[in-house]
Amino acid sequence: MNDQFGAVYAESWAKDFVLAPLGHRTVEQALAEGVAAKVVWGAVCEVADVPARLR
Repeated sequence: MNDQFGAVYAESWAKDFVLAPLGHRTVEQALAEGVAAKVVWGAVCEVADVPARLR
């Protein structure tokens, strides 16, 4: 996330942005509830249109 958004914005994005593909949870909530990091990153990529080189 740091490569895509920058360190400060990535931190904010992870705790504040609710993602529908994660069951309407934030990145932090999903990770805390045991969702695999790869699944979380896939949801971020889907929602934020992350470039292929960072996927």
